[in-house]
Amino acid sequence: MKALQIVRAGEIALVSVDTTPPQPGQALVKMKAAALNRRDQWIRQGKYPNITFNTTLGSDGCGLVAQVGNEQHRQLVGKTVVINPNVNWGDNPDCQSSSYEVLGMPTNGTLAEYITVPVDRLVEKPDHLTDAEAAALPLAGLTAYRALFRQGGLQRGQRVLITGIGGGVSQMAFLWAKAAGAAISVTSGSPDKLKQMLHQGAEQGYNYQEEWDRQALADNIQFDLVIDSVGGAQLNKLIKLTKPGGTIVFYGATTGLTPSLDLYRLFWNQITLQGTTMGNDQEFHDMIEFVAKNKLNPIIDSERPFEQVIEAFDRMQQVEQLGKLVVKFGKQ
Repeated sequence: MKALQIVRAGEIALVSVDTTPPQPGQALVKMKAAALNRRDQWIRQGKYPNITFNTTLGSDGCGLVAQVGNEQHRQLVGKTVVINPNVNWGDNPDCQSSSYEVLGMPTNGTLAEYITVPVDRLVEKPDHLTDAEAAALPLAGLTAYRALFRQGGLQRGQRVLITGIGGGVSQMAFLWAKAAGAAISVTSGSPDKLKQMLHQGAEQGYNYQEEWDRQALADNIQFDLVIDSVGGAQLNKLIKLTKPGGTIVFYGATTGLTPSLDLYRLFWNQITLQGTTMGNDQEFHDMIEFVAKNKLNPIIDSERPFEQVIEAFDRMQQVEQLGKLVVKFGKQ
């Protein structure tokens, strides 16, 4: 079969590899669609720790169960499933274990024609989703779900700010928060993306290339909850725009550490600064149920054949997409 692997520092390639037959407790899934994440691009660029070469990339995927390792799971054969990318979360729902990993390095991932995974990683695809939409869900959808509901305690009617709306997690957070009845503002460096998100239902859109925090203050807006992946110097702006007693949840720090963190405002306004990453297995099931109940459809930037997966990586590198980049396998 064909798989996309990290073959050496800074280089990915489509290679031929053997299909791994499922052992008891495992299933062989014929992939129908897979989606890319920033994590894949960082691995490609050598910006991820402990990179293992000759590993198949990809954390997100949807496919058809082709074979199982024992009769106990025979009922799964022929079902279209979404793959949970968690590996070894552990027993503590509050935090992942020390052996936690994400599917797609060092464990072989979803950017292959077939993948062998434990059966407890599989959840049936919600009927209303296309294969591409289902493939877009796992990593970003789970991260957004935990950030909003477990770490952020989101309630209906609250005012939420989501930064960097071009990213996959931020877009999922927007959809989940909207379905939960929040009033949402977003930031982006792209006027086109802001325009599109206003069309999607955002109440305000701020261009972070400008003095957007001053504009938000002029609009007399403060936020109950902020969802951020940027960190850096912007964090003090977010603290200033958070209501007393509010919460800032961050799942990344793409612009680095925050110089001169405004601790005074942070403690005086009793603001919670909460880190998060991914989510536990129960939250994955809860997220899929939430999507099914609310008939939510992830935003897809583009779909292309698996043979053009490196082109999808190149588009991600340009940081132009709005929505998930998806590849599809074979004839659908």
